[in-house]
Amino acid sequence: MVIYSFYIFDRHTECIYSKSWLPPSADGSAPPQSSGAAGSIADRRSTRQAGDDAKLIFGTVFSLRNMVRKLGGDDDAFISYRTGQYKLHFYETASNLRMVLLTDTAAPSMRNVLHQIYINLWVEYVVKNPLSPVEHKGGVGVKNELFELGLDQFVRGLM
Repeated sequence: MVIYSFYIFDRHTECIYSKSWLPPSADGSAPPQSSGAAGSIADRRSTRQAGDDAKLIFGTVFSLRNMVRKLGGDDDAFISYRTGQYKLHFYETASNLRMVLLTDTAAPSMRNVLHQIYINLWVEYVVKNPLSPVEHKGGVGVKNELFELGLDQFVRGLM
């Protein structure tokens, strides 16, 4: 199973955390990293593209969630959808924190995985941290090293 990326959106629809795992190249090595002046331009472009990707993903989830509620009623919930290239898994908490995980198409339901990320990583390292802000206004994301390390280790354990 391959996991491509992970996003967290707050109740104000802002992307407060995103992480992507690049699949290894065909020869098994890590993808090449650019450096120097061209690398800084590429880094800015990839940052802008990541922001655009987050907006597109949230728009898709928002639209599909609303469509599911209108067609099926308030009791139905949007959990995932699959295209030819990826599968999107969605989890929403009681506090309107939305988590999205993009995987390959063969992945089983990751709803329990997203719930575990929320309970074991988000609550433990972000919510219970007195230095972590409650609201992430102005696009300020989550910068918690323990959460990032725990998430990376947890996801790599699934791959």
